[in-house]
Amino acid sequence: MVLTVQDTGIGIPSGETDRVFERFYRVDKSRSKEVGGTGLGLSIVKHAAAYHDAKVHIDSQLGRGTRVQVRFHPSGGGAAMNLPPSPRGGESFGPPPGAGV
Repeated sequence: MVLTVQDTGIGIPSGETDRVFERFYRVDKSRSKEVGGTGLGLSIVKHAAAYHDAKVHIDSQLGRGTRVQVRFHPSGGGAAMNLPPSPRGGESFGPPPGAGV
């Protein structure tokens, strides 16, 4: 399974594509206040992908945008969460009450 997110933003210089996975890294610091963000998004993606044994691939062109792909292994990898059903129905979004988190 492949999850793809693509934008038509400013792009990432080729020498900086590895750095965008660092916490708080911003490609264009002069635009930080203009467009917002913390520089945490791709760092979180990298760690979540690693947790699930997935690979992250990034392709970017300056002035044209960026495509990020997360490729998951068919086996699923990672740890499964055994959560009880939500009292409201649907999926549960956290540990059961009293789980000592």
